[in-house]
Amino acid sequence: MKHQFLKRSRGVAKALGATLGACVMVSAMVAANAAHAAEKVRLAMPTQSWWPTTVVTAASKLKLFQKEGVDAEITVYKGGGPAFEALAAKAADMTINPAYLVALGRGKGIESKIVATGSTVYGGWYLVVPKNSTVKNVAELAGKKIGITANGSITDFLALWTAHKYNVKFTRIPVGGGGLIPNLTTGNIDAAVVYSPISFQLLSDGSARSLINFGKEVPPDANAAWIATDAMIKSNPKAVQGTLNAIFGAVQYLQTHEAYAVKLIAELNDLPQKVATLEYEHSIMGASKTGEVSPKAVENSIALGKMGGLTKLAPAADTYVTTFKAVPATP
Repeated sequence: MKHQFLKRSRGVAKALGATLGACVMVSAMVAANAAHAAEKVRLAMPTQSWWPTTVVTAASKLKLFQKEGVDAEITVYKGGGPAFEALAAKAADMTINPAYLVALGRGKGIESKIVATGSTVYGGWYLVVPKNSTVKNVAELAGKKIGITANGSITDFLALWTAHKYNVKFTRIPVGGGGLIPNLTTGNIDAAVVYSPISFQLLSDGSARSLINFGKEVPPDANAAWIATDAMIKSNPKAVQGTLNAIFGAVQYLQTHEAYAVKLIAELNDLPQKVATLEYEHSIMGASKTGEVSPKAVENSIALGKMGGLTKLAPAADTYVTTFKAVPATP
């Protein structure tokens, strides 16, 4: 009887071992499948220093994309225009840009739509001249060279807005996001449209003077809208939703963790804490917390595009969808 009991015990132990081994294998397979299930989403970011790049970097560092089942591939371009063109070239699935580019693109067969709002204010956007410039006002920019990041970018259209409002003619020179400061300080351009934190860096160290604070002069519009291709929206709405969840999770985390945010901004852009703090206060805190799309803000952006000379723009109602509601992910 004792021998039979031991034999049965060994049999049970062997079976239990096999079962546990199978469970381990199943768990490994589930983990592998979960990793396989991560959907690649290619994000085209206009420039390194613009605040949305800080947001997606934070989402990556905090593993929010991973938590949402998204394999985010982040590529930084030399301006808003090139980043948007990446959608047309099928080199990217999502980007962040003004609504007027979506309207322009749809008129040219570039099928994309706004899926969420990043920001509607121009906090930290300025038209500046070097500290030793003889230019004292916008009118004196007539015939001068104005630096922008790229054709079709926000800097480009704010320059066009300036020319229209102040009735002054000047030449717009694309120099890339990284070329604004060196070209301005060496005199290759006479003025530049700059955004934070570049603007705060130039103004705080006294190397430039402000002629226009666009945040105070330009009405709110969808200047920073999260955009996805129609193909991505139709074929993989889950990936779009997951990406937005991660992005707005990062926005909310940064807005409620100032020390972390300021440190990240400083590290990403090689900035002193004072400038990084200004960027946090004006850009990160000015970002939309929910991503809700405002039809009026979209219309205002398209109006800015028309002011800049764009034609054959799609109607505002055709440039966005309201089916995505960000559910901010948490670390």
